[in-house]
Amino acid sequence: MTIRTRIAPSPTGDPHVGTAYIALFNQCFARLHGGQFILRIEDTDRQRSTPASEQAILDSLKWLGLNWDEGPDVGGAFGPYRQSERGAVYEQHAQLLLEKSHAFHCFCSSERLDTLRAEQMAAQTPVGYDGHCLNLTQSEVSAQIAADIPHVVRMKVPREGVCVINDLLRDPIEIEWSQVDMQVLLKADGMPTYHLANVVDDHLMQITHVIRGEEWISSAPKHKLLYEYFGWEMPQLCHLPLLRNPDKSKLSKRKNPTSILYYQRMGFLPEALLNYLGRMGWSMPDEREKFTLDEMVAVFDLKRVSLGGPIFDLEKLRWLNGTWIRENFSPEQLADRLHEWAFNRDYLLKILPLAQVRIETLSDFAPLTAFFVSGMLPLNADSFKSTGFEDEVLLQVLQFTLWRLEAQQDWQRDAIFAQLKDIAGAMQIKIKDFFAPLFIAIAGTQSSVSVIDAMSVLGPDMCRARLRHALDTLGGVGKKRMKAFEKNYQALSEATPESE
Repeated sequence: MTIRTRIAPSPTGDPHVGTAYIALFNQCFARLHGGQFILRIEDTDRQRSTPASEQAILDSLKWLGLNWDEGPDVGGAFGPYRQSERGAVYEQHAQLLLEKSHAFHCFCSSERLDTLRAEQMAAQTPVGYDGHCLNLTQSEVSAQIAADIPHVVRMKVPREGVCVINDLLRDPIEIEWSQVDMQVLLKADGMPTYHLANVVDDHLMQITHVIRGEEWISSAPKHKLLYEYFGWEMPQLCHLPLLRNPDKSKLSKRKNPTSILYYQRMGFLPEALLNYLGRMGWSMPDEREKFTLDEMVAVFDLKRVSLGGPIFDLEKLRWLNGTWIRENFSPEQLADRLHEWAFNRDYLLKILPLAQVRIETLSDFAPLTAFFVSGMLPLNADSFKSTGFEDEVLLQVLQFTLWRLEAQQDWQRDAIFAQLKDIAGAMQIKIKDFFAPLFIAIAGTQSSVSVIDAMSVLGPDMCRARLRHALDTLGGVGKKRMKAFEKNYQALSEATPESE
């Protein structure tokens, strides 16, 4: 049997370090056994999936040194490798489940489902579909379809008994069927949910081992049931521990930068970041902390994975990155990396038009533009005093801007400006005054090039990280204040819809 593993990211945002972590372990396992590693794009979320996000995923994983044998960019015998291009395949398999009475049409409105969920939560009972459409007759189903009543296709799930899930890292996992929802398989727009597409694609692409994060354990019974319904052999499952913040909470952008692009922009070496991800819950036989991808592949063993919940510690990553810089690069090689990272011609040509109108000597260039090649800026509370804002308003300006930019996918100058103009207008703050704290958060000073132009050059990852850093510098936003901010922000958003 040829070992075949896969990674299946969704192109709905910044490429996440968790995606790289899962991809690394899948690639190592496949390479060790002489198998193939596949990349598949799960882009069935039409509202949030973008080509730009897909390209960012491909570019960031390649930057790290990860490579796949089949995928949307390299092709392969089991394509297409974008789920949005495989709609007919999913529809065919959903119809097969309907014919075998393993699935059913559900015509419940979103209003009914919202009410059901609220009632279940109030009663503190398991939240899930109640089987309302489960026993509709064929004539009732046909009549509603003929009347163009919006509907989905759901899978049938046993209500009694226990599902046993075998996992390469764990003892058998038992989940009661009563805790498993009657999952939607085909949405009203004809697109599949993750669960149907995942199972169908893994089977058709001959995936032998599904190595994924432990957050998918609760979905494993649905997947196992679908394999049984189709009469297929299920791949071996392996659920890796989730990456954690130092406080043991799930790794999130609120407490740690999670975008691969952020670490690239910060000047971390791809070799060091990949090395660090390899240490997440896994260790070399000789326990050394610094190793290459090839060295990891040569001795890779899933049994060396610890389930304790690996801590993603930014300070430890910085130490490891520094070790790589000192031990693996001559001055000439380091010069090449610096040039490639921040002083390449393309990046300089983005910065120069902004600086050229403000400099009188060449020596003016470095102090004016240093923030373009810096990480987190040396800010303190006094840095923002010149803005004239009271503390509460200052925090709201920064937090509301961060929230709006976290949802922003179009990172062109005019699109960024339109979003910030909306917020300033909703808060009844003059745009010039509104931009003042943003200049400081992004550039470290109000005496700089246009903050909007600077943001478009720096990119979303660094801008969002600097806004979070500014908020932390000002003492952060506590839970009580955060709830008030969320309420105010919601009111502003409803009063002033986000720019398209």
